[in-house]
Amino acid sequence: MSQYHAVQIEQKWQERWEKDNLFAARADTEQEKYYVLEMFPYPSGRIHMGHVRVYTIGDVIARFKWMKGYNVLHPMGWDAFGLPAENAAIKNNTHPAKWTYANIDEMRSQLKRLGYSLDWDRELATCDPSYYRWEQLFFLKLWDKGLVYRKQAPVNWCPDCQTVLANEQVEDGECWRCGSMVENKELAQWFVRITAYADELLDDLKTLRSGWPERVRIMQENWIGRSLGAEIDFPVQGGDENIRVFTTRPDTLYGATFMSLAPEYPLIEELVRGKPQEEEVTAFVRRMQATDRSVRTAEDTEKEGVFTGAYCINPVTGEPIPVYVANFVLMEYGTGAVMAVPAHDQRDFEFAGKYGLEIREVIKPADQEEHEGGLQAAYAGPGYLVQSGEFSGLDHETAKTRITEHLAEKGLGEKAVNYRLRDWNISRQRYWGAPIPVVYCEKCGAVPVREDDLPVVLPTGVQTRPDGRSPLPETEDFVQTTCPACGGPARRETDTMDTFVESSWYFARYTSAKLDNAPFDPRELSYWMPVDQYIGGIEHAILHLLYARFFTKALRDLGYLEHSEPFANLLTQGMVLKDGAKMSKSKGNIVDPNEMLDRFGADTTRLFTLFAAPPEKDLDWNDQGVEGAHRFLHRMWRLHDQLSPLLTPIGPCARLEDGELSTTGRDLRRKEHESLLKISRDLEQEFQFNTCIAAVMELTNAVSAAYDELSRTESGRKVLSSAWSTALLCLYPMTPHICEELWAMTGYDHCLAARSWPEHDPQALHKDEVTIVVQVNGKLRGRISVPAQAEQEDIKALALDNENVQRHIQDKEVKKVIVVPEKLVNVVVG
Repeated sequence: MSQYHAVQIEQKWQERWEKDNLFAARADTEQEKYYVLEMFPYPSGRIHMGHVRVYTIGDVIARFKWMKGYNVLHPMGWDAFGLPAENAAIKNNTHPAKWTYANIDEMRSQLKRLGYSLDWDRELATCDPSYYRWEQLFFLKLWDKGLVYRKQAPVNWCPDCQTVLANEQVEDGECWRCGSMVENKELAQWFVRITAYADELLDDLKTLRSGWPERVRIMQENWIGRSLGAEIDFPVQGGDENIRVFTTRPDTLYGATFMSLAPEYPLIEELVRGKPQEEEVTAFVRRMQATDRSVRTAEDTEKEGVFTGAYCINPVTGEPIPVYVANFVLMEYGTGAVMAVPAHDQRDFEFAGKYGLEIREVIKPADQEEHEGGLQAAYAGPGYLVQSGEFSGLDHETAKTRITEHLAEKGLGEKAVNYRLRDWNISRQRYWGAPIPVVYCEKCGAVPVREDDLPVVLPTGVQTRPDGRSPLPETEDFVQTTCPACGGPARRETDTMDTFVESSWYFARYTSAKLDNAPFDPRELSYWMPVDQYIGGIEHAILHLLYARFFTKALRDLGYLEHSEPFANLLTQGMVLKDGAKMSKSKGNIVDPNEMLDRFGADTTRLFTLFAAPPEKDLDWNDQGVEGAHRFLHRMWRLHDQLSPLLTPIGPCARLEDGELSTTGRDLRRKEHESLLKISRDLEQEFQFNTCIAAVMELTNAVSAAYDELSRTESGRKVLSSAWSTALLCLYPMTPHICEELWAMTGYDHCLAARSWPEHDPQALHKDEVTIVVQVNGKLRGRISVPAQAEQEDIKALALDNENVQRHIQDKEVKKVIVVPEKLVNVVVG
């Protein structure tokens, strides 16, 4: 083939790999495993350049690990349930199942065109009953363990998506999917008790320090939000109830001058009943419940509230303090009640100022006696206690402990730990999802489906609604059933599970994806798990990763898994940008992978995405850069054409005797082994694919430059053959098709995909002479060539003898000569 025809070559090798079933993984306890996994995609219709980037990164790692001798698992599947597929199907007037499976076919074809080393034998789709039947089993097992429960709760409701959203799915008051403003609504929902694992989820982040990005660990730490403090009871004046608060600052208790309740606090109705404020409070509560919680608590939202007419007793001062309902207090944080200490909390300070409430200072900085003119803002820093009875004079940390102990003795409080994390609401009021395996019986209540009756299959012969409301409640064939407990009539649950449930365990199912009598084959699971390298976007740093970590721990405790963490190492790749902005149809800056594949081929597309930026950084798409990558591959092709009459398949880094080689031959051989050493390190440790590609480019330049001289001798031709083979091997994980073709054209009878990664020869890195920079007072003044093994005194003498250096030190005192071996000499003069 005289010209480089990318598409033709790529199709040839993809067919060869598929025919040989080269990437099918098999458990082998005699061989060290390596499980590399990219976050699986929603089958949205077509892949985008973000997909190309993440799966190319994963493919390079997988191919490199194969060549390093690992038994590699590199599977693929489809996160196929959920709102995106359902909304798109409704928009296109088709059924979600038909839409989803058609998209899967299209995207699978695109991924195969890119030549990824995926084990398609393990392909799965989460909308298949053979997958979600096990998810329903896990639901029942978690229910048995008390980790699943149903309760009436205020929820985040998206009016456009017609479903509940978990707290994590609300971003700045908007639905994370469609951007609509989220409303508050009261519904009976199913929850998973993820808070039971809060401590372990937090503490085990320490075990991920070496493998996970620090910012991801910090994001998870902040989301779990463990706070140490005290729970304190404030008795309601004239009643039998207590208002319990959680605070991290019990040292400020003497400064609590009023109480703030969340509008959803359950005691409010009783507190205001029959009081003159009842109507005003009720109206305020309704208004606040209709306001998005993120708006209520925003920094720039005015603090407002209403007095209930009720008082509670400060347990250490014995004083009655007024009880308010405030817009900035939320039920989901703490207990829904906040002891207000306006002198030491800015929100309370602003609220007290607005409503004329007492501001009592109880903490003073150690270096300050009085605030001139009174407090101008709340002071939240350290100090010692004042106006705090027997605790006055204590430092604030000691006071926290002493006051908490005092409350415990009086039965008015205790040490406590609080979390920002809340239990996971998994109920979704949409059709396209895994049915929740529960029925409702008038006699027995909520009853779990029998395990033998799983899966509860989502009916596909239904018509979705244009407004997004689920058709399941009106699908009588699905809803009407019998109670597993008493055999009487019952109705099925018509909520479906949050799609994040499916993505919380798929990585474990890949280990035995086709098993039909159990969720996992214990032998396969034990061998492959955990995932050695997980790859995906930073946007999943909280939602998906936290749920996957929880599910792993819960399945461990159910006896399915042995490990406590699913992903040993995590790489969060940057976004693909165009003109400095994230690619989107609305901005008109989409780059279609199909167009790239048709015009340039898979190898060029892969090469550019790897070379344009390190994987953790954003990649700004550049048409000139793509064309540059294409030119480089054409240059590789032409260079092979030039070399081909001389090449022999002697292997990469072939053993050659230095005595046979000319200086040029030794230089090229050294460059070959230096390149291999650098590329091996960059692939193994840092995944710096751009520097690996740059090193291959330098090596091919060195081959081209040495061609004229080395082509004349047998030893020179051996050096060229070895260096060229090493260049192809090193570039292969990045651009596998062209490298396979040129490898075969070089005369090798086995494919690169089955070739072992070579080791560099330390002897080949030896240099007879090195060039050293000479500086005078830090400024470049000359270069000298010295024997590689020269002593420092000899190097100093040669540097001082350099003609240009002599001119710059003439008539000056040489105070010091600093030698950095093999790099530079700096002559310090005065």
